[in-house]
Amino acid sequence: MRTIEQILRETKTIAVVGLSGDPMRPSFGIAQALQHYGYRIIPVNPKEAEVLGEKSYASLSEIPVPVDLVNVFRRPEQTPAVALDAVAIGAKALWLQSGIENDEAEAIAVAGGLDYLSDRCIMVEHRKLGL
Repeated sequence: MRTIEQILRETKTIAVVGLSGDPMRPSFGIAQALQHYGYRIIPVNPKEAEVLGEKSYASLSEIPVPVDLVNVFRRPEQTPAVALDAVAIGAKALWLQSGIENDEAEAIAVAGGLDYLSDRCIMVEHRKLGL
């Protein structure tokens, strides 16, 4: 598995599953910060048409470009399905945000060759590394 620093340095495109268009939601603020850091953010939320100036997709499988990392803002029980989709689209990493952990999602991601992180905030980790 790559280190967090390697993952963040090598990632260009991040699909954010559960990204809300509501500026008060953590997913919005974190995705906005990641955009500011230079990452391309692709929203994945069937209830949104567009977030942060990017077209939103109903599922990972609908995204027409390669995705390096899948960042997840969903309940733990929903993450195994996201992990399966992340493997299917050829993502390189699956990152479950703070407070989200799931052993089944981890097993799917690792078996599929993805780097796996959980219960960590991608924005906090980015800032800690000073990238």
